[in-house]
Amino acid sequence: MKDEKLIETDNNYFTINVIRQKVQSDFLERTVLIDIYMPVFQKKTDKVSLLLVNDGQDLVKMNFGAILDTLISSGSIEQIMVVGIHCSADRIMEYGTACRADYKGRGAKAGLYCKFILDELLPYLRSECEISSFKEKSFAGFSLGGLTAIDIAWNHAHEFLKVGVFSGSLWWRRRGYKDKGYNYDSDRIMHLQIQKGNIQPWLHFFFQTGQLDETADRNNNGIIDSIDDTMDLIDDLKVLGYAESHIKYVELEDGRHDVDTWAKAFPTFLEWGWGVNRKIKV
Repeated sequence: MKDEKLIETDNNYFTINVIRQKVQSDFLERTVLIDIYMPVFQKKTDKVSLLLVNDGQDLVKMNFGAILDTLISSGSIEQIMVVGIHCSADRIMEYGTACRADYKGRGAKAGLYCKFILDELLPYLRSECEISSFKEKSFAGFSLGGLTAIDIAWNHAHEFLKVGVFSGSLWWRRRGYKDKGYNYDSDRIMHLQIQKGNIQPWLHFFFQTGQLDETADRNNNGIIDSIDDTMDLIDDLKVLGYAESHIKYVELEDGRHDVDTWAKAFPTFLEWGWGVNRKIKV
């Protein structure tokens, strides 16, 4: 990786500084743009929680710095370091499930993206931010970025404590709906991973959907697919042994598949995960 000093942007707030940086990835063979939302009062010797967010460019669109600043300065949440990872033009190939691509070959580089997160980005942050270890690490994302976040956290649970999935692309499947042998219950890749997995009791999950996320209803049950896919995944987690206390589900009646909706839901996610009166036990 490049030996560059952290550069503060003009977007500095009362409780955080926003730092834009470029990370050179050998795995992805490109430069990855990241925004670091760094608490200004955090002593370097103190352990700070880390939240990684896919599609970090969407955090910029929602003025996330102001959202985080308000919550920290009001004492609603603890100080937390958030890193928004901007996607590339190759997003549809880098995001997805690392175990396999979908039925159209999308997500073929998801394994490389996972390696970037674990073997390049995390060491980079510890080095450049002079933090030897984080209090805890969590991962979140929007749409396909949400699928990628839960895929990485689920398969590397020793690294993460919480996952946030906003309008997640949980439909990601190994066969098309019209392909011979398609099975609604077993062909959605993330669902299958959880069905065949083991409970990792420290993991906690936040899911957000919107009733206007989409209009598709493949099984004609009167519920749009994005909500169906999310509720089915929650059911799979419960079958595995996760309790209600491990899972937070937020459904917005006017929620759409867009940045405005995710901006509305994000404070609830932060208060759920890092609120001063949170119920999650670390």
